[in-house]
Amino acid sequence: MRLRAFIDNVLAKTLIFIMAVMVINVLWQVFTRFVMGAPSSFTDELARYLMIWIGVLGAAYVSGKNMHVAIDIIPSRSKPRTRKRLMSLVKILIIAFVAVAFIIGGLRLVYISYLLGQHSPALQIPLALVYAILPISGLFIIYYKVSDLLKS
Repeated sequence: MRLRAFIDNVLAKTLIFIMAVMVINVLWQVFTRFVMGAPSSFTDELARYLMIWIGVLGAAYVSGKNMHVAIDIIPSRSKPRTRKRLMSLVKILIIAFVAVAFIIGGLRLVYISYLLGQHSPALQIPLALVYAILPISGLFIIYYKVSDLLKS
């Protein structure tokens, strides 16, 4: 449980930092566009990539806190033993989906972007770096769900 608390803390602080950078970035964009009359060339792209990172990494954080969107009509009407089995099945399905979509799909996307040498137009950073958040977040989600399965 100490490792989970540590990961929660690191993810929370990382998300706060990314959000702060995004707010400053957008404020700079507004300032340069309306005050200086010449919008900054990189701010739109940076905001887009930071939003991707916040969304995907935030999904991992929320998954660890078990605060994700859920439809609980069936579990709430089930007996405790059935509810526990159903919740375990849901966690296993989440692990399978994340393994395929986030880990395998994300790694393929990162690899292909790296091989093709794709770079962002304004920032000139490798797009593989932007896409790397998919397998990273996938590992966090799988860790959380396996931890939940072992705990229950």
